[in-house]
Amino acid sequence: EGTGKQRPRRTASVEVHYSGWTTTGEMFDSSVARGQTAIFQLGGVIRGWTEVLQLMVVGDKVRVWIPAKLAYGDKPSGGSPAGPLVFDIELVAIK
Repeated sequence: EGTGKQRPRRTASVEVHYSGWTTTGEMFDSSVARGQTAIFQLGGVIRGWTEVLQLMVVGDKVRVWIPAKLAYGDKPSGGSPAGPLVFDIELVAIK
């Protein structure tokens, strides 16, 4: 559990560390592996992330299972992974 008091609003930017896997265990993206946090606008990420991050405080670390309809869908374009996804997310800061 984190020590923060505030939760990000839907319009906030957040700094996170994360790793994402398909349900078959294939890692498809990771700020941790790159060694650099990422900054995202909550309105610009998949719906599952928008919902989860609004429940977190700075310092929280969670593992979430996001259904396809809240991720990229079952048949995404542009190389995004299909189906349900698993993410480890750490909320580093609210910008």
